[in-house]
Amino acid sequence: MNEQIKQIAERLKGLRDSLDLSLEEMAVKSNKSPEYIELYESGNVDIPMSYLFDIAQAFGIETSTLISGDEPKMKAYFLTRKGKGVSIERTKAYKYQSLVSGFKNPKAEPLEVTVEPNSNPIYLNSHTGQEFNYVLEGRLQLRINNKDLILEEGDSIYFDSSNPHGMKALDGKSVKFLAIIM
Repeated sequence: MNEQIKQIAERLKGLRDSLDLSLEEMAVKSNKSPEYIELYESGNVDIPMSYLFDIAQAFGIETSTLISGDEPKMKAYFLTRKGKGVSIERTKAYKYQSLVSGFKNPKAEPLEVTVEPNSNPIYLNSHTGQEFNYVLEGRLQLRINNKDLILEEGDSIYFDSSNPHGMKALDGKSVKFLAIIM
């Protein structure tokens, strides 16, 4: 597994240790089984973004702190230049770039997401809140509650992200979209 996942896993375990929570107590707080939490904290498997968002919300911390280890400090504004957001590359299929990593207590998590084409089935996840996706480049297959939708450049969708959802790049090309998670 890559070094970034191992570092995120260490921060997750460190958070649980600093809060003096057992695996079972963390399971209740995060709505995941103790086995999943132990797996995520091992650094040997991909950690879903949905889990990081849920943990951040449950404990009132910044998602970007879990990802980067840095505490955001800006309160008035935070400028992210093109291509300069904090990169989150957990798998080869999905690449995330945080667009708000330095802003303290954001009300939403805007991310630039790149999905690489592959032959794997769509991986479904869910997380609390709502999500807005706007396709910047390419064509995207979005599955929500077992319904497949095709989004093209300029298309957008807003949905309840507690519903199982996942994405897949179409036409053998990468797709890039703006995701705002609230």
